[in-house]
Amino acid sequence: MNNTNVLPDGAPARRIASIDAVRGLAIIGTLATNVWVFSHPWGLWGMLQNPVLPGASDAAATAQLVLMALAQGKFLALLSLTFGVGLAMQHRAAQRRGARWPGRYLWRAALLFLDGVVNYILIAEFDVLMGYAVTAAVASVLLVTRPRAQRAMILGFAAAHVALITGLVLLLAAFPAGEADTAAPTSPNPYATASFLGLAAFRLDNAAVFRAEPVLIGFLSLALFLAGAALLRADVFGAAGARLRRRLMLAGAIAAPVDLALALTASPGGLLLERYVVAPVVALGLLGLVADVCLRRGTAGWVARRCTEIGRVALSAYLLQNLLGAAVFYGWGLGLAETTQAWRVPVTVAMFLVITVVVAAAAHLWLRRFRRGPVEWLWHAAADIGRHRASPPAGRPRSFDAVAD
Repeated sequence: MNNTNVLPDGAPARRIASIDAVRGLAIIGTLATNVWVFSHPWGLWGMLQNPVLPGASDAAATAQLVLMALAQGKFLALLSLTFGVGLAMQHRAAQRRGARWPGRYLWRAALLFLDGVVNYILIAEFDVLMGYAVTAAVASVLLVTRPRAQRAMILGFAAAHVALITGLVLLLAAFPAGEADTAAPTSPNPYATASFLGLAAFRLDNAAVFRAEPVLIGFLSLALFLAGAALLRADVFGAAGARLRRRLMLAGAIAAPVDLALALTASPGGLLLERYVVAPVVALGLLGLVADVCLRRGTAGWVARRCTEIGRVALSAYLLQNLLGAAVFYGWGLGLAETTQAWRVPVTVAMFLVITVVVAAAAHLWLRRFRRGPVEWLWHAAADIGRHRASPPAGRPRSFDAVAD
């Protein structure tokens, strides 16, 4: 594969560095979101009920809400946009070669879903890969329609998503949760006491709750995937997209203070609107900003190179940072979530920085010797098996999957 896919692993000469840079930033940003889940003594279960720990000072609570707001929802949306960009580039390449579409791309989506299952069970219950795999499969079919139809679908999916979230917010306002509903869970706490496999069993037992978000944001994901494809057609990463980038940055700048205000409410309704309605608009602004900076200043700077390297091994980096977060905070590892509750904010920030440095260093050192990340290599090998089992007869055009390297 090359960087026409959100999980790139192809030859550097064929890559678009600015897309890798945006993708790498999105991967780091997902850690900035998820690290607060890791550092909660009750993990995602606790975050869904009380993001701020009971007894936290007003200063600590405000600091946490502001820091969470900087990442909440924005980088998940940004990653979705880059996935749409990659999907559109694969579709474009398939068209040039006269290959069927989506064809064997659906096999790749199935592999991504399998990666997500492994990540969900063994590492993190807030996995996004399963949802991405399903959305990618649907979006790959929708890409065969005309651009005008796709623009209409973007608006339709976005409107359906906003209506869904608005309905939930109104429902929460009409039936506010009582104190008993928001109380901290009782012991035993599996995040603090369970073994690695015991925590995996806990995730399986609570899959209906933990897998609700990919369903909740299904319309949003489709809108963002198709929006990424539309932005690629509009040359958002090229010189002709300067006006578009300015518009995206303006929209993001307008949405950012609204996003922060909603985050500081600390209410369930406010957090829903922030994460799932306003944050994606901020993500569009981030995409425009990073693309513009990369075009103006290039990607040779130290920070840009680190983001690009992480973007080149996105799947490996995503899984590694989740594994490190679990090992640092959960009971089967260092157990810091349970033992450092009184210093949650500084410990969370410090561990975010440490894990980011480790992931960036690992990506840099790995790419000095290999052109694919370790998980990308396994993924590519599995895709090759599927390709060889379904090789077309001689004389028929091969799909893009067969020639992407």
